Amino acid sequence: MRSFVKVMKALSDPNRVKIIKMLQHKSMCVCEMRVALGVAQPTVSKHLKLLEDAGLVDFRKDGLWVNYYLADGGDSPFAASLLGNLRHWLEDDPQVSPLLEKLPSIRREEICKK
Repeated sequence: MRSFVKVMKALSDPNRVKIIKMLQHKSMCVCEMRVALGVAQPTVSKHLKLLEDAGLVDFRKDGLWVNYYLADGGDSPFAASLLGNLRHWLEDDPQVSPLLEKLPSIRREEICKK
């Protein structure tokens, strides 16, 4: 039951659900998510840690960048099931669809050079 509760708690925050929806479309670094969500970098990092602990996201270091992407759900059947279902849910949600529309214009090269 502990694994189930961890996944459910991780998805209990709207910004964490938005992170999952964004990562369905592309891998992202913290600075890109910060701009997309309009929240502070430490807040994004805390959200990512909870999502990672629940087996929903993973990361890969690439030089100076840390790229976050959706996990395969192999660590938890609950994470796998919810990640699969979330692919079809909320695409037209008024909080999610505008966020997804602006993803192509959010580029780390432009954000981090400032």
